[in-house]
Amino acid sequence: MKQTTDGAPRRSLRNLDQVPLLGGMIAYLRDPLGFLIRTRKREGDLATFRLLDRKFLFVSDPALIEQVLVKQSARFSKDWFARDLKRVLGEGLLTSEGDFWKRQRRLMSPAFHRERLAEYAAVMVERTERALAEWSVGAERDIHRDFMELTLDIVARTLFSADVEGVSAVVGPALDVLLDWYSNPILVSNPWLMRTPLPAARRHREAIAAMRGIIDGIIRQRRATPDPDNHDLLAMLLAAQDEDGERMTDAQVRDEVLTLFLAGHETTALTLSWTTLLLCQHPEVTKRLREEAEAVAPGRPLAYGDVPKLVYAEAVVQESMRLHPPAWAIGREALEDFELGGRRYPKGLAIFLSPWSVHRDERWFSEPDRFHPDRWLDGLSKRLHKFQYFPFGGGPRICIGNAFAMMESVLLLSTFARRFEVTLAPSARIAAKPAITLRPAHGVRVVLRSAPKPDAAHDPAPAPTNP
Repeated sequence: MKQTTDGAPRRSLRNLDQVPLLGGMIAYLRDPLGFLIRTRKREGDLATFRLLDRKFLFVSDPALIEQVLVKQSARFSKDWFARDLKRVLGEGLLTSEGDFWKRQRRLMSPAFHRERLAEYAAVMVERTERALAEWSVGAERDIHRDFMELTLDIVARTLFSADVEGVSAVVGPALDVLLDWYSNPILVSNPWLMRTPLPAARRHREAIAAMRGIIDGIIRQRRATPDPDNHDLLAMLLAAQDEDGERMTDAQVRDEVLTLFLAGHETTALTLSWTTLLLCQHPEVTKRLREEAEAVAPGRPLAYGDVPKLVYAEAVVQESMRLHPPAWAIGREALEDFELGGRRYPKGLAIFLSPWSVHRDERWFSEPDRFHPDRWLDGLSKRLHKFQYFPFGGGPRICIGNAFAMMESVLLLSTFARRFEVTLAPSARIAAKPAITLRPAHGVRVVLRSAPKPDAAHDPAPAPTNP
């Protein structure tokens, strides 16, 4: 596969001071995803554009992306958007920096080790079987909303086990308010609006207060009445100690819980929503998923040990995230002057990286706009440069829950395909809305039908009934 080199010809960059005030802003706001593709093709792997008072360096060469995220990562911090997110997430893994971030990463890592994933897998499948048993066939439904509710339930149960219902009732609606806020480019680019009397700003503040309040209450209760037999994720966070024997404060635990809620359910729900859309367009893929799941786990629900055998399901998820990466853009800000691609750039410059653009680059993927899961079945992952495909980011700040998310996506998708066939609803309107994540602007409205029954000997186990 063709690789780029630093010696490849590129167009000369315009002087940063010469980038027009509205340089690209109107085109970007009208069609952000198309703007990125057009800019890469027109300007090359290092391009500049400007959105109001912010100048951006748009980097598309995988080797140069590696410089930013790995080899020179100490020269860059999270961008202004991540700093704004601190109002919601505090000093969680997604927003913190420096030595504090390193400490938190070390404290959080055991929660995502392999032995923990096996426990999470059982929760994922059990909750999915329950939910799917309640999804009606024959009527239109927004599968994106369904997956948002299901993945919220799963992350809540892995975090809190017995305290789930009250948490989900508060956190679910609050997250909807926050995600709506961060889906509005005007609100996002003007953080000061959050302090105004605008109804959206008031709802935003109330949502933050509600989420913090209920999580703070659970943490206080757990501290007051610890249960040595409770091994959920919150119990691990409360017990985690650094090399000096110090534990996280209640505020630090709360910030990490909020981060896991935000990052741990919407991204997987988006992957499954976009994948379902692709299944509507390619019903033969659903059939192959069903056949694989039945062959791997005949007559029983899927389990953690089945995940490595669900090879085609993994390929489908990989291909879906190639075409629709939930984390479609990654931002950094230069802490000092730096060199990239043989050119010098100033401190403070905003760096824009886009998995969306790289994943649809014909230099790395043949027929890049085509949904073709089989491309992943012949060892493609091993041949690619690590930043030709990077749906979970990369470098020291790669998503800590990437194995959790992949496992969840594969298990939920395979369980879904065993039970249902799916078609787009007549009322469906499909459009991508790039905000904090890549969301379906109008949901994904579908009609479910019961999947053909396998042989009697291979009937899947019935979904658990509500107690």
